[in-house]
Amino acid sequence: MSCPASVEITFARMRFLITQNPTNSTISKFIEELKKYGVKTLVRVCDATYDQAPIEKEGIRVLNWSFEDGAPPPNQIVDDWLNLVKAKFQEEPGCCIAIHCAAGLGRAPVLVALALIESGMKYEDAVQFITQKKRGAFNSKQLLYLEKYRPKMRLHRKNVCSHCCVQ
Repeated sequence: MSCPASVEITFARMRFLITQNPTNSTISKFIEELKKYGVKTLVRVCDATYDQAPIEKEGIRVLNWSFEDGAPPPNQIVDDWLNLVKAKFQEEPGCCIAIHCAAGLGRAPVLVALALIESGMKYEDAVQFITQKKRGAFNSKQLLYLEKYRPKMRLHRKNVCSHCCVQ
């Protein structure tokens, strides 16, 4: 895979793998990487450019929540994403959710930042936390979106469970 390397973002028992879009020719290496991190759920936020059947055959659920490149996510995708994160980390604390867009820059990091913000991290800290591992993760429109985003603390400990997630 020739795009920027995948990065693992870990915070308070939440684990995310931000990766780039595989192709049909790189799908076996992509699956190996997902398995290495113990991924059971993959969220694709770009248009489909590969066959997801080999991934699903390995027991990894693929969710297709595509939205416009360079843009902030629609409210429905934000809700679906946060519901997924909440459910997965309640069911399986410490599990890893993989997420990718075309290059692993922009759309995927924004959703991971939202999960961090919803768990109690300030937006500036979430952006810095991600960009330390993934330079160029956000464009100016996405940074403005994250700055203006008002969390409902949907992933804060009291809203998830007392023993698994945040703080």
